[in-house]
Amino acid sequence: MSLRLAIFDCDGTLVDSQADICASMDAAFLANGLEPPARQATRRVVGLSLHEAMRRLHPNGAHDDHAALTQAYKNAFRARREAGSLAEPLYEGIAALIEELVADGWLLGVATGKSDRGLVHCLQTHGLTGHFLTLQTADRHPSKPDPSMIEACLADTGADRALTAMIGDTAYDMEMAVNARVRAFGVDWGYHEPEDLFEAGAEAVATSMTELRALLRGME
Repeated sequence: MSLRLAIFDCDGTLVDSQADICASMDAAFLANGLEPPARQATRRVVGLSLHEAMRRLHPNGAHDDHAALTQAYKNAFRARREAGSLAEPLYEGIAALIEELVADGWLLGVATGKSDRGLVHCLQTHGLTGHFLTLQTADRHPSKPDPSMIEACLADTGADRALTAMIGDTAYDMEMAVNARVRAFGVDWGYHEPEDLFEAGAEAVATSMTELRALLRGME
């Protein structure tokens, strides 16, 4: 029997972490004596590895500058988590969709620019950890759109590549899916515009959980 796999991005797809990401980015730049980027610029790099995000947000900086910004961001985000002020709410309907997919026999994974620690904390907070069989993060892979995370998900689960979908809100997710030769489904409730997703290779962009479930049902 062929195994179906749905791989979800996290930030902007499962959870709305925009406020924490932007606040932590502002803190990182201020800690390094730099003017924080515009919020829209920060939104555009969500999904990339932190070092790659810093390289894009501070293109005139050296490698050491990007490393310092990366560490400052981690420090700021961790401080928010330890203070209990993180607000990473699930998008409405995501929990029900995940439950339905599991009941229907789908295998689930996550491919995210988050760290291992950040992803585990997020999933544990929402009681979702047990639903995902494979968790791939920027701690162990090159930045999106390199297909490494999807390849690891496939290896972990033994899923059929033709029956695997990458679901995400950014162009990087769609490009990663194309590079890995899996289905590319965008969602419009995250941080990139639908036209960006289509340009990057999305087959379709869901505007609701019902539409996303219909796209996945079409693979069954």
